[in-house]
Amino acid sequence: MTPMTALIIIDMQRGMRDPSAGARNNPQAEQAIAMTLEAWRNAKAPIVHVRHVSRTPGSPFWPGQPGVQFQEALRPLDSEHVVEKNVPDAFIHSGLERWLRVRSIESVAIVGVSTNNSVEATARTAGNLGFTTYVASDATFAFAKSDYNGVMRSAEDVHAMALANLNGEYAQILSSAELREKLQLF
Repeated sequence: MTPMTALIIIDMQRGMRDPSAGARNNPQAEQAIAMTLEAWRNAKAPIVHVRHVSRTPGSPFWPGQPGVQFQEALRPLDSEHVVEKNVPDAFIHSGLERWLRVRSIESVAIVGVSTNNSVEATARTAGNLGFTTYVASDATFAFAKSDYNGVMRSAEDVHAMALANLNGEYAQILSSAELREKLQLF
């Protein structure tokens, strides 16, 4: 990693704790994200918080709903950049790429939720745009989901497949501890 690796924290909002989301994996993900966020803050490295704002009335992420607010422990500081998105990919219609390029940031470290949706979409685009991209396996999580054939897959299976989809071609998959160690090299 370069010293200018930006930490991108995706969709760590109150609505992600809604029981209607279903079974999830990595129950310690918020703790891993908080530790990674603290390391980035201590290093004075760039941080981007991504907030999903839904276009679907009734969604926990609909504007004005409590679910759209950041989780208190992961709330951005005034000095940290916030990006709002309406689709899974944090680069689409958000200005994120420009924000990174203007600051000569060439690599990103991605944490957050959900591994197979917003994390995967954002990591794919980051890789395709030429950013060196890292995804922290234990600082991301997914929810159980039926596959295309109607077979219910566990949250761990969904998470593992999303990481497999990204690994090598779009991103390097690391643990959050490995990510923090790389940050300390500078």
